Amino acid sequence: MRRFGKITIGMLSTVAIVAIGLIVWEPLSATTPAPPPAHTYDTVIARDTFGVPHIFGKTDPDVAYGVAYAHAEDDFSTLQEAIAMSRGRLGAMNGADGAKVDYALALLGARATVDRDYDKQPADVRALLDGYASGLNHYADKHPGEVRLGKLFPVDGRDIATGFVLRTPFFFGLDQVLGALTGDQPLPKESAGPTPDSPDPAAIPAGQQAAPKGSGGEGNMNGSNAFIVAPKRSTDGFTRVVSNSHQPWKGPVAWYELVVHSGTGWNFAGATFPGVPYPVLGHNEHLGWTNTVNRPDLVDVYKLAMQPDGEHYSFDGKSLPLEATRVWLHVKVGPFVVPIPKTVYRAVQGPVIVNKSGAYAIHYGGADQMRMVEEYYRLTRATDFAQWQQALSMQGISATNFLYGDAKGNIAYFYNASFPNRKPGFDYRQVLPGDTSRDLMAGTVPWAQVPRNVNPASGFLVNANNTPFQAAGAGSEMNPADWSPLLGIETDTTNRGTRAVELMGQNGKISDADLHRIKYDTGVSRLSWAARWYDDLAKVDPKGDAQLVAAKALMAKWNWRFDGNNSAEAMAAILLRAGQSWHYTRKAQKDPREELAKAAKYLATHFGRLDPPLGTVLRLRQGKVDLPLDGAPDVLRAASTWDEAPDGRLVVNHGDSFIMFMAWDKAGRVSSTSIQPYGAATTRPTSPHYADQAPLFAAHQTKPVRFRLGDLRGHTDRVYRP
Repeated sequence: MRRFGKITIGMLSTVAIVAIGLIVWEPLSATTPAPPPAHTYDTVIARDTFGVPHIFGKTDPDVAYGVAYAHAEDDFSTLQEAIAMSRGRLGAMNGADGAKVDYALALLGARATVDRDYDKQPADVRALLDGYASGLNHYADKHPGEVRLGKLFPVDGRDIATGFVLRTPFFFGLDQVLGALTGDQPLPKESAGPTPDSPDPAAIPAGQQAAPKGSGGEGNMNGSNAFIVAPKRSTDGFTRVVSNSHQPWKGPVAWYELVVHSGTGWNFAGATFPGVPYPVLGHNEHLGWTNTVNRPDLVDVYKLAMQPDGEHYSFDGKSLPLEATRVWLHVKVGPFVVPIPKTVYRAVQGPVIVNKSGAYAIHYGGADQMRMVEEYYRLTRATDFAQWQQALSMQGISATNFLYGDAKGNIAYFYNASFPNRKPGFDYRQVLPGDTSRDLMAGTVPWAQVPRNVNPASGFLVNANNTPFQAAGAGSEMNPADWSPLLGIETDTTNRGTRAVELMGQNGKISDADLHRIKYDTGVSRLSWAARWYDDLAKVDPKGDAQLVAAKALMAKWNWRFDGNNSAEAMAAILLRAGQSWHYTRKAQKDPREELAKAAKYLATHFGRLDPPLGTVLRLRQGKVDLPLDGAPDVLRAASTWDEAPDGRLVVNHGDSFIMFMAWDKAGRVSSTSIQPYGAATTRPTSPHYADQAPLFAAHQTKPVRFRLGDLRGHTDRVYRP
């Protein structure tokens, strides 16, 4: 017994030592860079009555310092995740899901790209990044109890730049390709180039443009709406821009509103993401823009011809070594951080994923560069359309639509993307042979060949993640034949896109009130993919199922809107969400009977009826705030995704997020209003700005953006130096 006891105690001691080692190993093994050079930043933060930070500095780096500090005051937790991501330590903070991001960081070589190119960046850009990093370091120094991971600070400008390089390609769906290959699953379906049954959107009258039959939608479901009106189409001669990006309401890609003012003349109001030192959409005195997700085919996949040794592949008749690098993923499991070895591979085409089916190399647009850091900054500093286009022509932002308006009355839509050069004769929508250079081409399609629609005769432009060939109405659309099919431009559309063109086209002149009504519209177009989905649901045979009979009878009474005034809206919203789950991802249509039965069962189970009011079911919840919402997935008043709460309520977490209405009057003077679903301090429950915007958001109301210093006076909560 004694010997058994000694062995047991010894084993327990060993286990304890290993456990302690796993707990402390990751922070001890982590390395931190030297902080940016010591510098005194001259920064003032003025919080308006909604807690939105207005950041003033003598120089632009002074402002970036304040951007970081103000954002940390409101959401330091998420900012730390952005830093951990750029360091390959997100797994140590968030577990397995974070480790997947760390793997992508290593696979794409984001850090290596920054290490190679950082010192080549203009001095003012590096100073801006250092200022932002210094602001984060200052907050961490003052609030050590909030730091979530040992040795995460200090950070430097390279950490901030790495976040840009890693996240940018995920906006056009690279993450979906990586996920499919890693899981040995079929690649996401591309919608590149015309299909035999795709109508020519330019040939369809305004208000009657429909989705191509069987088309899909944006795969990552991030969504966004944009509306632009030129002076000649507006009732008062104003230029108007509506920014209505659909992002998650919390987390690493949630919007953060701010206004910046520099003594150098840099003035901008808009929103940014965690880890970004300046606004990335909004307006300055002269011009403004918004973004929507586009989905060009920017990813080419090659199957390598691996040789028997598993370490070489054939390419143009030669045997080449498959580059292999061992990396360690740090995965938090309970109180432990477990080191897991992984190997990342690279071939001549790009990063390689090895699965049971073989080795696949990935070549994608905008890879291995960090020009987007400078490009976004230059866009905010542009003072006219020519300067703004010059900044966009850097082609560092690998994808995303830009919709633009300015004080001089220009409006424009740029289907922006870093299109990879491709060779005719190959189908880049399919997996390509990786043993030859015949189907591989370096470089990016020149800026002049990027599709754009500038100052259309219709006087308006819209996008809602639909094909760029449906944006301006009859007689003003881009002609698909003018653009090479090798660009891989999507031809699919959304209900939002079709509905937006319908509504804008109905108005000979568009007033400010019209634009607000259109933005908050909850209707489903009879010409959209959703109409065909609802038609299939109406044809379901109940086969004697009483609940299905009742569900069909209820849906027959629906008025095709989600404004809270019809008894069928809750069921119709659930069914629209079910449709989106296959439509957006370009998958096979789900069984209408099955989905109708599931929707009816859900409502009956949680509400005891099939027809609860939409506002009873669809909710905005943040802390003690619990408000009814209107809207639905893929309508212009977007409630894109939700969580199913224990009480059966559908708690929206993604959809309409940061909304901004911008206008330039006849004299060229800008004004704007905005709103967020929660408030400025989304992760600070004790803050008065945790959910103070929610009632306005739910009621379709906005608040003034106090862009000028004179507008801000008398409307501040506090003014301070960080």
